[in-house]
Amino acid sequence: MATNRFHLAWFMNFTPDEWREPFGQGGLPWDGRFYVEMAQTLERACFDYIMIEDKLMVPETYGGSRDFGLKSAMMVPKHDPAPLATAMGMATSRLGVVATMSTLAYPPFMLARLSSTIDSLTGGRFGWNIVTSAEDLAAQNFGLDKLPLRELRYEMADEYMEVVRKLFGSWDADAVVLDRERGLYADPAKVRTIDHEGRFYKVRGPLNTVPSPQGRPVFVQAGASPRGRDFAARHADSIISVANGAEGMKAFRDDIRARAVAQGRDPDEIKVLFCITPTLGETEEEARAKYQRTISADHFATDILSSISAITEIDFAQFDLDEPLPHKLTTNGESGSLDKFQQWGSGKTLRELAADGGGGLVSSLELIGTPDQVAERMGEAMEQVGGDGFLITTPVLRVSRRYIVEVADGLVPALQRRGLTRTAYAHTMLRDHLREF
Repeated sequence: MATNRFHLAWFMNFTPDEWREPFGQGGLPWDGRFYVEMAQTLERACFDYIMIEDKLMVPETYGGSRDFGLKSAMMVPKHDPAPLATAMGMATSRLGVVATMSTLAYPPFMLARLSSTIDSLTGGRFGWNIVTSAEDLAAQNFGLDKLPLRELRYEMADEYMEVVRKLFGSWDADAVVLDRERGLYADPAKVRTIDHEGRFYKVRGPLNTVPSPQGRPVFVQAGASPRGRDFAARHADSIISVANGAEGMKAFRDDIRARAVAQGRDPDEIKVLFCITPTLGETEEEARAKYQRTISADHFATDILSSISAITEIDFAQFDLDEPLPHKLTTNGESGSLDKFQQWGSGKTLRELAADGGGGLVSSLELIGTPDQVAERMGEAMEQVGGDGFLITTPVLRVSRRYIVEVADGLVPALQRRGLTRTAYAHTMLRDHLREF
């Protein structure tokens, strides 16, 4: 169905919120209530899903120690997203909940079993954000000295996906008969082993959970490198990305859709959502003043740099804040994030790079103004790009109740008035939300 509507999702961390700010929650969100209420607010605004990011280590790249991360609560503490996704999902009835889980950390059987369980608990609204982990510090928590090279990680991940798909299919959709008269709960003829024996994984199966409402969770991915894009185009139902402006967004989406076609997929089955961080005010002047206050805060640049250091394993503390980077940097970590951040050849200082999207303030699109101004700009960009929607985030993934309300009760109604986002859910399950338009 032809439509100009687009999808909305939210990207967050299970970490301390804006604990230093006057409208923060004091940095103690560990009982999950703040995020449960957040999920309920986003459901009221008819978001497709909320996604919880994750890392599996205490960072110590920035400045060569873990001191900065712990003192500033940057990337640590970070609690497990899967239980929080379950809590948010069971406190809502339509919103999709997506947890980041690493192929490094979970054996395929355990991940498939956990995903199936959460999908059942949430009535078919669970999604898995697929990551391979990109930090040696994470690898060292799972018996490795260092990460495999990126290309090998993707080869392992491709086989991992083959295994979990087999596990999700190890029960037929109608295997549960529940025939009391015959004493038959599940039909043994409709449950089978997978007997997978590959280069990296050996799994017998079958899964010991019943088929979940969606059959398998929605697959979300964020591949940015050419190899990562191939992986995402092969497996993902939804792809998240950061691009440079509407032209960059369109180029990325067109590339993903072409890769999907080359792999025999219908590109309309893949919804590409672009990261944005709107700065909203009652007037444009107020919004721009708020933006300037944010990027001028003493801790802003160092917070951004410690975050990018953690995911790229490059110590940005070694570089002068007010000079351009001395040379183009490379990494075995998140190379797409590094390339987007360093903007090699731009001549910008490190401080300017931090302000210019490293923490998501600008991200794919500059969105600073009143809700109506920002909504208009989002609609224009989507028309130019062709779809599929936006993933709202915050600087360094910290969120306040105030910002959630600004988006849900200010920006979203402005989008809805223009017919750009849904005003009510037509379905109950996450995959159906994504395929609605």
